[in-house]
Amino acid sequence: MVVSVSPNGGSTPPPPPPPQQEQANKDRFTKPISLAGPTDSDLHRNTELEKFLVDSGLYESNEEAASRQEVLRHLDQIVKSWVKQLTRQRGYTDQMVEDANAVIFTFGSYRLGVHGPGADIDTLCIGPSYVNREQDFFIILHNILAEMEEVTELHPVPDAHVPVMKFKFQGISIDLLYASISILVVPEDLDISDGSILYDVDEQTVRSLNGCRVADQILKLVPNVEHFRTTLRCLKFWAKRRGVYSNVTGFLGGVNWAILVARICQLYPNAIPSMLVSRFFRVYSQWRWPNPVMLCPIEENELQLPIWDPRRNHRDRYHIMPIITPAYPCMNSSYNVSTSTLRVMMEQFCCGNKICDEIELNKSQWSALFQPYVFFEAYKNYLQVDIVALDADDLLLWRGWVESRLRQLTLKIERDTHGMLQCHPYPHEYADTSKPCAHSAFFMGLQRKEGVRGQEGQQFDIRETVDEFRQEIISYGYWKPGMEIYVSHVRRKQLPAFVFPDGYKRTRMPRHINHATEKMGDDTRKCYSGSSSSERCVKRKNNSEMVDVKPDKPEKRTSVSPQRLECVSPESCTSKSGGTPQMSIECIEGVRQDGSTTEDVDSNCKIKSSDGLLGSGAITEVGDMQINGTGFVGSTHDKLKSKALEVLNENGVNGDKARDLAFVCLERAETTSTKSLANWEEGAVGMDQQLDKACNFTRAECSDYAPSASTQNLNCETDVRLRSV
Repeated sequence: MVVSVSPNGGSTPPPPPPPQQEQANKDRFTKPISLAGPTDSDLHRNTELEKFLVDSGLYESNEEAASRQEVLRHLDQIVKSWVKQLTRQRGYTDQMVEDANAVIFTFGSYRLGVHGPGADIDTLCIGPSYVNREQDFFIILHNILAEMEEVTELHPVPDAHVPVMKFKFQGISIDLLYASISILVVPEDLDISDGSILYDVDEQTVRSLNGCRVADQILKLVPNVEHFRTTLRCLKFWAKRRGVYSNVTGFLGGVNWAILVARICQLYPNAIPSMLVSRFFRVYSQWRWPNPVMLCPIEENELQLPIWDPRRNHRDRYHIMPIITPAYPCMNSSYNVSTSTLRVMMEQFCCGNKICDEIELNKSQWSALFQPYVFFEAYKNYLQVDIVALDADDLLLWRGWVESRLRQLTLKIERDTHGMLQCHPYPHEYADTSKPCAHSAFFMGLQRKEGVRGQEGQQFDIRETVDEFRQEIISYGYWKPGMEIYVSHVRRKQLPAFVFPDGYKRTRMPRHINHATEKMGDDTRKCYSGSSSSERCVKRKNNSEMVDVKPDKPEKRTSVSPQRLECVSPESCTSKSGGTPQMSIECIEGVRQDGSTTEDVDSNCKIKSSDGLLGSGAITEVGDMQINGTGFVGSTHDKLKSKALEVLNENGVNGDKARDLAFVCLERAETTSTKSLANWEEGAVGMDQQLDKACNFTRAECSDYAPSASTQNLNCETDVRLRSV
């Protein structure tokens, strides 16, 4: 239980700040960058954007909206009846039984008003103090729902960070949480934003309540709710198309995107959605993580619940991309983000920024922004995680557990290779329907870290890493016979056919340049090639040894046997030395460079293939070669600062766009490591204030000074592969 401090006794909490100071704190967080409204061109682009969203099917029909409301009414009646039944069974008076109540709240995309057709509804049931989660919710209410014909795919997850019961009610997906608050009778008009609701509740209840409290607070803090909703709907669609929408995989989920969009709405209060989308990419493509994104000052309360504070909490200092929830207790909603997934997202932010520039210059259309990310052409090497079970019901449970742990595999690979082997987990799920058993598969792209001098014959032995991951997976408390996981290495040419449901079609253009970008400018072409450094990407494209597929000759894909799962089973894998069974990763021995010799653009370091394993001394050397993962490199920052001063002296101020770009002219590199966040609040405020400075930069000038580590090139990689025994 979280022990709360009574206002009338115990230790005395620090006095709250005076009203004037509190208002000043809020003002400095909400001070806008620009008050400019839309021009005629902005209005025209906004009309086109809204039409595109409608044509893309992002809005539900009136019939589906009515069905959702009916399901919520029915669910509300069920939980009310459930609480009355428990009250009667426990011997309370007739009056108490009559007054017994539970209420249903919604949160997430449904509460924010940005849900689409077929989306689930995040719901929270709040009940009285004598109705608990472990027995009453996950057993008694679970059994009530299981007996109802309207309920299908019932899946309780009591051990989750936020315990949840998942099911479909009349075909509509429901995620139901439960919170037992410290009152005997729950009023129908309960104010969930009142801080007193958090008295004498456990941490799981605090987390369950936080979803609704955060959603309500976000809607209160944005200047225009409708503009916020349209912009958020657009950005969520973009994130899903580009493969960066998944909190469980290490990217960002719904609440993360909502907070990011809400912050842009605060900075541009008079902007319409077409402007807000452009500003979103402009700001976050240059944001200097781990500076936190916050909608309001972090609140402290007499309850003394844990809040995000890297000055006091050691763990908070290692958060890579902090996005702080606005409701007490303020938490980092993006703690799942890793170095690898931040790199991928920053790459995509830069990509979106360049396309929006083309749209503003009338050189492209909104459809170009939402082109799907061609993941299976992005890398030469992949990890394939196959999940199998005896039937679909078992697979539903098993897959949910494995997917929730995939982020750990990314973190372990980063840890054991000292960040030199970069992973790109792809949040999409695939299935091989030709298998006799229920099957699901996830993939991770692999590449050697860019911009770091490589060693000749360097390899990464990740056998123990994957074995450690597998041991954690098979410790699943609800494991059943037939539930298996196989992790194997596949090269691009060996990708299974089931990941190409529409047939395998190799793009004829150089890597990652979509057909939709043929009419775009050079910057957008570079964006689709995945480059964070235009010069490097251009050089590598011109190097025939670096391009995996020639533009004029599509590459043939080697067919894969449908029996590949058997060949990666633990029993079929034996080591050469002792014949001892190895873990199910096709006995991966290491990651090494291909036979081709390539030249690193930055270091002129030639990388050749070798069969030798990476020894401990080499690992230490690899660790020494790591570069800063966030912020600007010092010398680059100095060049940028000098360049900004020159431009300012010669050309003066260039309006709103200059203000948008101004924080690349910061006079010092603030908080380049999460270990130095002592002044994180001031740094975050300074970030917003620096946006007001005017630096008359052109796009080309700014792209030359892109962050060297946080926006690493996704696609112009050296040829990395895993060696199988």
